[in-house]
Amino acid sequence: MKVISIVLILISAFLSIKHGWDAFQPANAEQTKMMADLGIRKTIMPFFGVLSIVIGLMLLFPQTFFISNLLNAVTIVLIMALSLRAGNTSMALIEIPFLAMPLLLIWLTYPFKF
Repeated sequence: MKVISIVLILISAFLSIKHGWDAFQPANAEQTKMMADLGIRKTIMPFFGVLSIVIGLMLLFPQTFFISNLLNAVTIVLIMALSLRAGNTSMALIEIPFLAMPLLLIWLTYPFKF
């Protein structure tokens, strides 16, 4: 179980940091339309980027492991709720595996005991 937990932590941290970094890159037309549909303005994207990077880094430390997974799950539920409000059920359904990952990590607990 430790190996699964370690792999999931690394994947989750990588995805959080990558998505946070991508928030600072210029958005293409498809991304801009998707954000507009969700009701997220361009000026808020850097805040989401910083939050995502911080969550990704917090995953790596045992003291902040639970809260980072909780914040990650809340962020994903927010995206799902905004998608459903916009009428985009396919985007909400795509987020389900990403919601399962932080919940599974909470259940597995931090793999290293200090």
